[in-house]
Amino acid sequence: MHFISQELEDYIEQHSQKEPELLAALDKETYQKVLLPRMLSGHFQGRVLSILSKLIRPLTILEIGTYTGYSALCLCEGLQKNGMLHTIDIKEELVDFQRKYFDKSPWGKQIVQHLGEAVAIIPTLDLKFDLVFIDADKENYIRYFEMILPRMNKGGIILSDNVLWSGKVLEPLQPNDLSTKTLLEYNQLLKNDPRVESVLLPIRDGLTVSRVI
Repeated sequence: MHFISQELEDYIEQHSQKEPELLAALDKETYQKVLLPRMLSGHFQGRVLSILSKLIRPLTILEIGTYTGYSALCLCEGLQKNGMLHTIDIKEELVDFQRKYFDKSPWGKQIVQHLGEAVAIIPTLDLKFDLVFIDADKENYIRYFEMILPRMNKGGIILSDNVLWSGKVLEPLQPNDLSTKTLLEYNQLLKNDPRVESVLLPIRDGLTVSRVI
């Protein structure tokens, strides 16, 4: 489902902060060399992630789902000088690609890559988080949320990506569609859970901002 016209999307990008050159290069190389480049956050959503991080000024960030590293670099733009970003992904073939761009950025030494299943790695992180970005396998969104919530600082922000799932949240649910089923349950959880206050933004494929109470 295309939520708004391509012309309007172009206008939005043209009237938002310019995409940094390093991220433009990362975007281009992702489309040239990596499968499923649509998974990239891209210019507009990247600027949204950047400005949210700058408003939050996090000391510790957790990202679940690195892909090629675009969103991690956007989130780092608001990171405190002594802050750290921990990012988790299961794709070993992307580790060097990510690191190349991380090391070209000002935050190379502040980014820790974790390779493996997030449900196994998160319990090993003895950290409290100010900002978390969930952008991995949709079937585990509820599990990720329950794992990270006790590790959030009060007032911390959880960002959940792809919560509109190309409009499938409005379509009749197919019996074997576990991703959409989980997202429907997850969206309801974020709306009703008294531990957070949430707003679902119609940005790209849907981005929910949840503040830990």
